[in-house]
Amino acid sequence: MIYTGKVWKFGDNISTDIIMPSSVTFTNGISDKDASKYTMISIRPDWAVQVQKGDIIVAGKNFGCGSGRPAPRMFKALGISVVIANSTARLFFRNSIHLGFPTIICQGVSQAFEEGDIAKVNVETGIVKNLTKNTTIQGEALPKDSPPYQIFMAGGIESFIKEELQKTKMAST
Repeated sequence: MIYTGKVWKFGDNISTDIIMPSSVTFTNGISDKDASKYTMISIRPDWAVQVQKGDIIVAGKNFGCGSGRPAPRMFKALGISVVIANSTARLFFRNSIHLGFPTIICQGVSQAFEEGDIAKVNVETGIVKNLTKNTTIQGEALPKDSPPYQIFMAGGIESFIKEELQKTKMAST
């Protein structure tokens, strides 16, 4: 899976509370699409309305820290294609896999990009290219035989479980 898009840059310690503000996102009956309009509102009030489908987030250390909110849902709803960060909170990374949302750990990525640069990201190999500056950096790829890779490639945990149940059902007949 290869994604190419405009970079939006964020710093260190961007919490799930910033990404997914509880005052809006936990309102009964609100869809992810409607809730996503408030993504990052406390630090960039107009950001969510500027994002275009296919855009890419580049971030510093500890992206997605804080609570266990499924913040990658907001990025999916906005059309963000991938998050690349120097590091992420473990729970944010696990939520990303669970939701089938690509997130790559890539030391030094926040120094390799400026906001507005164009990135090309190969999720399967972890190769991250800055097409604007003609530079390449190596991120961490998920091992192809690992459950997280298999879950991600299936499109998330629900799709993965359905596929596995289908395989089991076919094997038993």
